[in-house]
Parts: sequence; structure tokens; C-alpha cells
Amino acid sequence: MIAASVPLLVLADEEEFDPNTVTPGVWGFVLTFVVMIVVLLLVLDMVRRIRRVNYRAEVREQLEQERLDEELQHLTEADGQSTDAAGDTDAAGQTDAGGQAPDDDERPRGASDR
Repeated sequence: MIAASVPLLVLADEEEFDPNTVTPGVWGFVLTFVVMIVVLLLVLDMVRRIRRVNYRAEVREQLEQERLDEELQHLTEADGQSTDAAGDTDAAGQTDAGGQAPDDDERPRGASDR
């Protein structure tokens, strides 16, 4: 087996070095250039998509914050109205001990039927 490979080594040493057989040539350059352009386009597309996702997330956060601010404002307005309504008064501005105005059918406390 070793004896069979020796003539091939001798023939390889005798051959002249041909630079065209070891270089990629024009087609190798063209294919490498095309691959680099495709990679560049993919990177640009990826950056564009990442920016779009980030902008959408920022807008979503802003909308959520505005919605929460509006809800908080409505709750504080409702609290203010309920606080005003807690001291229900009658037309004369009087309230009974429970904070409620006396009904027309009720007699004032301490009045008797004599």
C-alpha cells in the first residue's frame, strides 16, 4: 500500500504549481460578494424589525400609562363626588345623627303625640 502511494507523491512534486487551481477565481469572488450583499440586507431588515418592535412596545406602554392616568383621574373624581354625597343634607341643611336627612314622614326626636 505504501509502495502504491510513492509514485503519486513523486508525480505531485514534478507538477508545476498552477495558481488557477488553488484560487477561487472570478466565480468565487462573485459568489462571495453576493453572499455578503444578502447578509447585509438580512442585517438591515433585522434592525428595522427590532426597531419596529421597540417602538410598538414604547407606544403600548404610553397608551397603558395614559389609560391608567385616566382611570385614576376618574376614581379621584368619583371619590370627590362620593365624599360630597356623604354629608346628605335636607333643604334646610340639617342632618340627623346618622348623617342622613330626616324623612318628611318622620317626626323629630323627642316630639310626642299629646
